[in-house]
Amino acid sequence: MSGPTTVTCPNCGTKNRVAPRAEGIPRCAVCHHALPWIVDSDAASFDGDVAASIPVLVDFWAPWCGPCKMVSPAVERLAAEFAGRLKVVKLDVDTAPDVAGRFAVQGIPLLVLLRDGQELDRRVGAQPEAALRQWLEPQLGPPVPETPEAPAQA
Repeated sequence: MSGPTTVTCPNCGTKNRVAPRAEGIPRCAVCHHALPWIVDSDAASFDGDVAASIPVLVDFWAPWCGPCKMVSPAVERLAAEFAGRLKVVKLDVDTAPDVAGRFAVQGIPLLVLLRDGQELDRRVGAQPEAALRQWLEPQLGPPVPETPEAPAQA
């Protein structure tokens, strides 16, 4: 898996280190608000990075791709909007051609939605943020509570 990333909490502004892991969702260390979960992956870490207990949106892109640069900010905003309900894994297809081949990437940007490692759906090409939201929302679980529930007292 790739190393930890630093994510600023959209609720309180605290910087948090988010380690890649398969279970749970990242939360702010101070206010416990769900954090956007965006991972920059590579060929070596990809299989571990897409393991998650929530749906994973894989963004196949390349640095030379103009439409990829248009879609990326929308994907990042959706990761923040769906914090706790969606993990985003970004993969540069030029540095990971074997992974791109496994997913039969023929055009980019390509967004592939996975759940439990299985592909649910895909979208090829630059699409407006509203269209991506409409595509993703039915596939995600219910919104995550602002703070985790307190354990039951015995």
